[in-house]
Amino acid sequence: MIVAALTAVIHLVNTLAYSVRLSGVRTGRIATAFSLFNVIFLLATTANTLQAPLLASIVEQAINSGEAQAGGLTGASLVAHPAYQAQLILIDHQIRLVIAAAAVGTLAGAFLIPAFVQIFIRAIYIFEETGSVPRMVGTLILSPRRLKGMLRQMSLPRRRSLSELTARRLRIPKTFLVLNVLLTAIYTIGVLAAVYAGALFPDFRTPAAYMSAVVNGFATVLAATVVDPTVAAITDQAVRGERSEEDVKQMTLYLAVTRLLGAVLAQAIFVPSAYLIKSVAALLA
Repeated sequence: MIVAALTAVIHLVNTLAYSVRLSGVRTGRIATAFSLFNVIFLLATTANTLQAPLLASIVEQAINSGEAQAGGLTGASLVAHPAYQAQLILIDHQIRLVIAAAAVGTLAGAFLIPAFVQIFIRAIYIFEETGSVPRMVGTLILSPRRLKGMLRQMSLPRRRSLSELTARRLRIPKTFLVLNVLLTAIYTIGVLAAVYAGALFPDFRTPAAYMSAVVNGFATVLAATVVDPTVAAITDQAVRGERSEEDVKQMTLYLAVTRLLGAVLAQAIFVPSAYLIKSVAALLA
């Protein structure tokens, strides 16, 4: 449950990143908005560093338990043993719970985007008054009125606004939205599939675990070359007045939706990805 909670936090914060661009467009201060968001992004980074070792520990305990119950078998004989198969089923259920937590975190982040847009707008202006993040935090702590003012502006998405955005003609590339689904799915199961592949291939689980860096690296390249540049270009066009703010709102909505679809797709590709990583690890071994 701790791993699931950390995963939900990671995907919540990553989804809220979309609100930063919209608040930057409204204030005309993109760089400041991202700088302030990095403070919150540290939470996701910390959660991410804790997620992998905790999950690896859980899987390692399951492998050791299966090996003990199988009576010292190794290799394919161990994996085929009923006791070890029972442990694999348990690991599968636990990892699918973690993937479901990613979807929950993404959905929560999507609903909180309008609220965080307003919060970041207020935070940007307070930061300009104080000149530093510690002073900004101190101002909010020592000035409850300002903090209450920020919290009062929090609101969930309105059905009318969502209807208007979905009814508008799509003015953003469809290809990068599809790729965002794929990117999110790969990012979600990168570590999880590698750890499960190690359970499927226990004699060489270390090479399988290291494959998570390759999977996440592919997702990072995909994001850096296709998704992020398109998002940045649309945002810059809105800041220069070449696009309307509604285009950025529409982009934010569809990015959140495709991110949620990616988290759902992760459930479907989790086991095939694990077997693919297992095959590659076998070749390396």
